[in-house]
Amino acid sequence: MLPLVLVLAFLLLPILEIYLIVQAVQAIGPWWAVALLAAGSLLGGWIVRREGRRAWRDLQETLGRGRAPGREPADTALILIGGMLLLVPGFLTDVLGLAFVLPVTRPLLRRLLAARVARRVRAAGVRAAGVRTVPPPGMDEAFGPFGIRDPFGSGGTGGTPTGTVVPGEVIKDDGGSGEINVRGGR
Repeated sequence: MLPLVLVLAFLLLPILEIYLIVQAVQAIGPWWAVALLAAGSLLGGWIVRREGRRAWRDLQETLGRGRAPGREPADTALILIGGMLLLVPGFLTDVLGLAFVLPVTRPLLRRLLAARVARRVRAAGVRAAGVRTVPPPGMDEAFGPFGIRDPFGSGGTGGTPTGTVVPGEVIKDDGGSGEINVRGGR
């Protein structure tokens, strides 16, 4: 889902930005539109620098007191994202970047980010709890995840050896059939 959203964003965002710039040029004139874009970038850079210093100082104070950081890493991430958006020329990215950077709107975005991260962590935990490796048809559990004989006989998860283990060195890999010729012996 996320790659589709990114592709759409990279395709639609420039088109939308160009449309908004053309509308601004028609409404206020080309020089005022360029001045507004430049002012947005300068103001955004100043806010990012000020808020970035504040977030960094808060993070250092929290760590200096020996406490685990709470909102500080999220604020820092939001300010970095907002700063990147402010560097992109355009009215829509400036508005989004300011929303990420301004201390008035950042708490709402921080809560949204925290909720999304929590959902992803819970989903990943549920998926990880239910994972069981199943060997392909015709292959027993003694083969590892790459179709190569697992000397420990555990499907790549460790364990006690089963069968005979012969020390040796690889002299030729036949290129993908799963057979490895070895030289060595008992």
